[in-house]
Amino acid sequence: MAIHMELSRLFIREMTDMQVIELKELEGERTFPIVIGLPEAFAIERGLKGLEVPRPQTHDLLSSVINQLSGTLKCIHIHELYEGTFYAMLCIDQDGREIEIDCRPSDAIALSVSEQVPILVSEQVIEALGDDEETPGVDPGPTFDWD
Repeated sequence: MAIHMELSRLFIREMTDMQVIELKELEGERTFPIVIGLPEAFAIERGLKGLEVPRPQTHDLLSSVINQLSGTLKCIHIHELYEGTFYAMLCIDQDGREIEIDCRPSDAIALSVSEQVPILVSEQVIEALGDDEETPGVDPGPTFDWD
């Protein structure tokens, strides 16, 4: 079973490679963090703020390719946590055919923000993390909340 979640916070620390996004259940209180890279954090931040860039970024390119191939991004799905690594997929409808494409969660979330599609997380991923609201040992620095 997949749980509908939303991006609730983005922690950006430019002096480190460890950026954190926090997802929150839409119809519940569970949250969990995912550590991402700085380029993905900036792409997510630009998407949330609706900022345009003069040339397409990677996520813009991917969106354009999906659309040009008669596809529609329906959702992203974080479906597995294995040895500390999250696994996600893009769920695309192409003329009635469902296509699932393996994707890093950070890229999938950046695309979901720009395309405004649901973020789904498998129940087993949430259960594997427990109900911790913070990543142990992470000092996230400045935060951006969208509650």
